[in-house]
Amino acid sequence: MISISLPPTKRSWSTLSFNSTLYLCPVLDLLLANIPSEIRYEIRLGLQEALVNAAKHGNKLDPSKSVVVSFLVSKSGYSWVISDQGDGFTPKCTCELHANCPTALLPPEESENGRGLCILHQVFDQVQWNANGTQLRLSKQTCRNRWGISSKFLEIS
Repeated sequence: MISISLPPTKRSWSTLSFNSTLYLCPVLDLLLANIPSEIRYEIRLGLQEALVNAAKHGNKLDPSKSVVVSFLVSKSGYSWVISDQGDGFTPKCTCELHANCPTALLPPEESENGRGLCILHQVFDQVQWNANGTQLRLSKQTCRNRWGISSKFLEIS
């Protein structure tokens, strides 16, 4: 079952929760409803990875445990907070440590897991876990300058 709580105004957080499952199409469709088509596929990939991690690794696909997603759409971008009921996760690295070297986030080639963290850091501008490792905060900035270009793509020399 999926439950959703929509805010009365546009600047409030909305909340969606679902029982741990890998069937995420309806959840992703709800979360992507207000995302522009230019970035929708990229955001879908990142959110899918984060939701799979919460359901599979966090909640161990236990259908009695829920994944809760709070999300916010604002003029400057999009934010998501994904929480699970698992034992927690300690990331080996952070975006700040490897900002200039995204391949440092990749696991060894023979590893079956770990590429998702690299995906999250490539898709989102902010990737942060809480101290318990049961809550992930993601954000994507979409601020536009007077030329209509995201500030993320501008470099000033």
